[in-house]
Amino acid sequence: MGFFKNVISSQLIDVIEWKDDTQNTMVHRYDMNGKEIMMGAQLTVRESQLAVFVNEGQLADVYQPGRYELSTQNMPIMTALKSWKFGFNSPFKSDVYFVNTKQFLDRKWGTSNPVMMRDAEFGMIRIRAFGIYAFRVTGAETFLKEVFGTNSMFTVEDVEGQIKRTLVSGLSDAIAESKSPRWILRPTMRSSASTRSRRSARRSRRWGSR
Repeated sequence: MGFFKNVISSQLIDVIEWKDDTQNTMVHRYDMNGKEIMMGAQLTVRESQLAVFVNEGQLADVYQPGRYELSTQNMPIMTALKSWKFGFNSPFKSDVYFVNTKQFLDRKWGTSNPVMMRDAEFGMIRIRAFGIYAFRVTGAETFLKEVFGTNSMFTVEDVEGQIKRTLVSGLSDAIAESKSPRWILRPTMRSSASTRSRRSARRSRRWGSR
């Protein structure tokens, strides 16, 4: 009897958690390995994480950081989707996604090609821009629906290209809408132009005195 009980228990999941040892994973799907989740299983959601249960493609319950003993009482959406009665105690199947909500810092961006624009003082100029940015997931459900999909993992690199293109596009639009790009020129460029103007003026005065 104990042998069969151990066999059945080995086919069920009684602990669900994700220990993130990477620096770039945004979403991780828990590997069920073909097993069912035991009712009463322990779910651990760490700080800077959210856990999202998905039932047959439908988003179900979302869990904030903390430790939970799964039951019909704290799985209201899953209970409704599966039409469980109060006190339901049988194993069940579900996909579980862990969403990383931490800040992804020090991400670099820049213009691969210069943005061309004509200025009244400098003529045709080439504008380049670069910098750093940070981002994080604030709406896990929306992110899963519209960006992540059903992949087993989603990393920073999967979304970084889109973010960089959005930044560069915003810069280009801002320059195009501006009558003069002087607000975006570096102070060193302005000071260099002013220095050249003062030098030219001094030369003119010296030549005039001769």
